[in-house]
Amino acid sequence: MGDASRRNFLARGGAAVGLLALAGCRGLPQPQWLQDLLRSSEGLTRRVQRSFAGGNSLAKEFTKADIAPVFRANGTRNPVNPAYQAMRANNFQDWRLEVNGLVEAPLSLSLEQLRAMPSRTQITRHDCVEGWSCIGEWKGTPLRLVLDAARPKPKAHYVMFYCADPMGETPDAPLYYESLDLIEAVHPQTILAYELNGQTLPLQHGAPIRLRAERQLGYKMAKYVMHIELVQDFAHIRGGRGGYWEDHGYNWYAGI
Repeated sequence: MGDASRRNFLARGGAAVGLLALAGCRGLPQPQWLQDLLRSSEGLTRRVQRSFAGGNSLAKEFTKADIAPVFRANGTRNPVNPAYQAMRANNFQDWRLEVNGLVEAPLSLSLEQLRAMPSRTQITRHDCVEGWSCIGEWKGTPLRLVLDAARPKPKAHYVMFYCADPMGETPDAPLYYESLDLIEAVHPQTILAYELNGQTLPLQHGAPIRLRAERQLGYKMAKYVMHIELVQDFAHIRGGRGGYWEDHGYNWYAGI
């Protein structure tokens, strides 16, 4: 059985178990939308590629002594996007995170509002598909809190992340995008990071915020995030595979 077939087989038997386990993770109170998802047979059996570890397993966390002296940057370092550069010049005072799609309460959050929400700090290892790894300390807002505020509708199965970085040398090149399923999106270690190693998130690492989903390979952790959309599926979005690199042949499931 190939990797994809094995993951699909495990998903049918393990997705429901993983999500139910997540319901009790760290004793967090469950919002109504998540309770509805737990009760939804459609939500529990949706076609997502899950690892056998389950919904609430944690990526390994490290100590400050393990932090790399320099955290290596990957992908875009400085988006050739006029709108982004204008916001950068204004210290991101005009930046907004738009959250919409299949939600009851669409959001438009400033960086100040995002930073005012409860935060999580984690020291984790970034594993790149190119074969290198690096350990850093990330601080940010748990994505689950943002989703709680937006209140996903029952048909919402995936979270799309649309970014400011063109994947080319010109501003009109396709913009980077990625996706997670809701199980990964509400995981405790999935955060919208605005600090790296105790400092404001640097430009080359995705300022003002980037996604950190610590159980995934690096290409899933979108930088320069501008817009979050909740959808039932992503077959109609771009190349239909759930992400820029996925549209170019990478696996959608990138668990480590």
